[in-house]
Amino acid sequence: MQAIRLASQRVALRRLTTAAHAPVSPTAAPSQSAIPLSNVEAQWERMSKGDQALVHRQLEELQRKDWKQLSIDEKKAAYYVAFGPHGPRAPVSPPGQGLKIFFATSGLIGVAAIIYFAIRSFAPPPPKTLNREWEEASNERAREAKLNPITGISSEGYSGKGFVTHK
Repeated sequence: MQAIRLASQRVALRRLTTAAHAPVSPTAAPSQSAIPLSNVEAQWERMSKGDQALVHRQLEELQRKDWKQLSIDEKKAAYYVAFGPHGPRAPVSPPGQGLKIFFATSGLIGVAAIIYFAIRSFAPPPPKTLNREWEEASNERAREAKLNPITGISSEGYSGKGFVTHK
């Protein structure tokens, strides 16, 4: 399991280094030579692509050092850039969307139940063949006609219910 986690981290870092070395358009030139890494999480969405690439390069250089020498802000920035909720890992739906979906689904189930019972209220009564007496009479008629004499209702020692489905 840990090998899988390490492999996925390597893939993520490989993607980051590929993105960091991607050509940057001249219109998106970085505004500074070095961007402060404190609170990158709050600044990330407002940064231009060039600034984001610059942060990638800064973090790449910092991560070559011993991790014990990095500050907490640098470690947080490296983690956020590698695994934060931006780009392809951005949330698909906004917060609170699950509650809306739950209530909409509950409402649709309620409407379906109302429609079901409304249709059932206008339905004709069940046929006279759907009662216990009729089913028991069908069993007697099947025994008289020796219906399915090998394994069925007319066989010796049959212990099934036959045609009876009602209690």
